[in-house]
Amino acid sequence: MILLYHFLYFFATCQYLEYNTNMKTKLLIEQHFHGAFGVNFNDCTVDDILYLSKELTKYGIGGIFPTLATDTVENIKNQINKIKQAAQMQTSGMAKIFGVHLEGIFLNPEKKGIHDEKLFLKPTIENYKLIEDDFIKILTYAPEFDENFALAKYLLTKDVKIQAGHCTGGDLSYCDGATHLFNAMSGIVQRGTSTALTALTDDSIYTEIIADGVHISDSIIRLIFKAKPIDKILLISDCLPITKSNLKEMEFEGETIYFDGEKATSKDGTLAGSTKLLPDIIKRLGLMGLFTPQLIENTYTYHNIDLTGGIEWDEHFNIVEVDL
Repeated sequence: MILLYHFLYFFATCQYLEYNTNMKTKLLIEQHFHGAFGVNFNDCTVDDILYLSKELTKYGIGGIFPTLATDTVENIKNQINKIKQAAQMQTSGMAKIFGVHLEGIFLNPEKKGIHDEKLFLKPTIENYKLIEDDFIKILTYAPEFDENFALAKYLLTKDVKIQAGHCTGGDLSYCDGATHLFNAMSGIVQRGTSTALTALTDDSIYTEIIADGVHISDSIIRLIFKAKPIDKILLISDCLPITKSNLKEMEFEGETIYFDGEKATSKDGTLAGSTKLLPDIIKRLGLMGLFTPQLIENTYTYHNIDLTGGIEWDEHFNIVEVDL
């Protein structure tokens, strides 16, 4: 009987210890992604957006900034309106839509990535007003084309985060952040300036990173974590509609995108975006010994927003429970 008691006490203690190795964090906020579950923000319906925002909560994602890639002015305006409608129709149990991330149209053709350069516009106040909407909360653009930073100065009064991306300019004076650091931008140079160098060394600039093991190497990830203050790193997925779907190919930015099970590329091998959601990326960082809950909290601070609820993770960085 005594042995049985000790065994039960030991078992209960082990269970308690195992439970307490679990980690609790805030809900995830995705500030840069183009869709998932087959839903593409550039051509979806309001119902599609509502469906996606509900599915995302299963993965601990409680807030989103739907990201629009380069498109016609007309379609950008149409899709912003649909996203706004969906935001007004959301119910509990859905990832809250905080606004639109406009990644396309004001980019540098030299760093276009998968974007359609035929639709690019010069980043001027006049051109921005063609698509201007108070629901645009993040703008990715090429600062080197913004003469005297006129557009950036205009946006300072509009509650829009300005991010350098798909660009070559090294002067990020008016930028709040850098879009997917090292991807589609001029890299580190030993003389002069570049987008990546400024973003990496200026402690006032937030830097998005896609730590999916495809967009940047693990060595570059470690470099970022050594160079940047931990509270200035923003985890993003930049994931495509093909993510968490049965699709093996899809149309995106006027090209056919092929998914080989690891990465999604155009026919010529250009990376089109990620195929992992944020919890998959957090698991990679956790297993690398780089994850800290601060990385989740940074997006809250960057946008000055808050959400109730949280996530419980096990010791292997799998989601155990999501509390909305």
